[in-house]
Amino acid sequence: MQQKSSAKQLAYVDSQTSPTSDKCPRRQLSNQTPDVEPPPYNTIDSNSKCDIVVLDPDKNERNDDFSPDHRDDSTTPLLSPQQCTAARSFPKPCDEGEDGMGPSTQGDYECSERVVINVSGLRFETQLKTLNNFPETLLGNPQKRNRFYDPLRNEYFFDRNRPSFDAILYYYQSGGRLRRPVNVPLDVFSEEIKFYELGEEAIEKYREDEGFIKEEERPLPQNQFQRRVWLLFEYPESSTAARLIAIFSVIVILLSIVIFCLETLPEFKHYRVVNGSVANGNTSRSIEEDDIPKFNEPFFIIETCCIIWFTSELLVRYASCPHKLGFFKNVMNLIDIVAIIPYFITLGTVIADESKSNNQAMSLAILRVIRLVRVFRIFKLSRHSKGLQILGQTLKASMRELALLMFFLFIGVILFSSAVYFAEADADNSHFRSIPHAFWWAVVTMTTVGYGDMRPIGVWGKLVGSLCAVAGVLTIALPVPVIVSNFNYFYHRETETDDKTSYQHVQSCPSYQNSKKNSLASNYSGSDNIMEMEEGSSFNNLNNDNKTKENHTTKTNNPSSINNLSIETDV
Repeated sequence: MQQKSSAKQLAYVDSQTSPTSDKCPRRQLSNQTPDVEPPPYNTIDSNSKCDIVVLDPDKNERNDDFSPDHRDDSTTPLLSPQQCTAARSFPKPCDEGEDGMGPSTQGDYECSERVVINVSGLRFETQLKTLNNFPETLLGNPQKRNRFYDPLRNEYFFDRNRPSFDAILYYYQSGGRLRRPVNVPLDVFSEEIKFYELGEEAIEKYREDEGFIKEEERPLPQNQFQRRVWLLFEYPESSTAARLIAIFSVIVILLSIVIFCLETLPEFKHYRVVNGSVANGNTSRSIEEDDIPKFNEPFFIIETCCIIWFTSELLVRYASCPHKLGFFKNVMNLIDIVAIIPYFITLGTVIADESKSNNQAMSLAILRVIRLVRVFRIFKLSRHSKGLQILGQTLKASMRELALLMFFLFIGVILFSSAVYFAEADADNSHFRSIPHAFWWAVVTMTTVGYGDMRPIGVWGKLVGSLCAVAGVLTIALPVPVIVSNFNYFYHRETETDDKTSYQHVQSCPSYQNSKKNSLASNYSGSDNIMEMEEGSSFNNLNNDNKTKENHTTKTNNPSSINNLSIETDV
């Protein structure tokens, strides 16, 4: 018999099924909430048969004659007999592969389904298809984002930076465009990009847009012995022995530079007598400076010892380097090669002079130029000096600004050289005989050096000189702030790197239980492992996150990079 919808209520299905009965027992529906928690879903036998109980509040009795044929839409049960699942007062937990927003359907409805994201109390709504544009990210992967699902509020909750999420959500909506909000610091936004797992490509694009210089990867040799040797000679901070080798190398470099300077003093020079002939057949003798050293000279012996160390160091680093071809592409290695070549050329000259077979084959001027190349050994100090490395990186990053500065100076030199030449054309005793002669004056004036060897005499010439000095100050001052900004960037980056190295011994979780620490350490045993913990991660879910390679904890087993030799924590 069909009953009115206002006089009926749906009763819940009793989930306490009996193993010996094929029907679910019935219970009287109570208006009060039962004290017993509903059983889990997996306790319901899908093959068992369940009856739907409909109670009439007026008669307060069961209606056992109820059947699907005698009900209307108002008495449609919440659960069909085929589902046979117990009624619950909270949403069903999400299984792996589901999106956490209820049962998934096919078609356009699934694409237009809305997702609620709560970021530290600020709610965002977007469509599911928007997040599916990037399935490898945290929000785009159902398995990854389900860890943050709140079934009571039917939303995803992230305890993260709220202003940053505007740009993160726009990344999904725009198809990959990432822009940092002006009120979010660089380091905070970088951490948010890593947390939401937008990928290395997005991080590199963001760093490029922000003006960051791409850091070159520093690989390590695969062979264990070669790796140790490479670390000893290439990375002084890797061990105490490497630091001692670096200190000894610096001492040898300084000794070589001191010898290079002292041997030019008059009291340390040696001369030779040169025989010559005149027109009447007589022989004349003259004393000239001898630039060819002797084997028994103290300076030559010390120089030989220094070159032995430089050559052996270069050969050892070449034998242990991970990439032989890339070894010669390094500027520092080229400087090392150029610094030792003049010695071997000089050594060949000494051998030829000792054997009396030289016959002035090599010009002394060329020999002096070759020996002058020894001064490049001072750049070998940059391998052990952070300050020189920062200066070199600054100049490399500021090549465009330096080229612009040189272009401005070139225009100014041409302009003011021509102007001062014609302004001083009628002056007596003018120093500017031609426009090329005025180039030197224009360069010295624009750089505000002012040697005084060339100066204008007339009124118009002095006026041109004044304009040249003012223009030089303005021209040089324009690109300088950009160069200073690059220097500050590299300086702060090196400072932050040193700070991270200084705090590597500090425990990130000192209050954590020792037993769990030991078990965790066993899972991450090995000297080449690296563990990077983002904000919000916990030790309890480290093992599960490693299996799914989630965003909170990343385990890297790549011993072929010097960047993986530290443990960075940001908790």
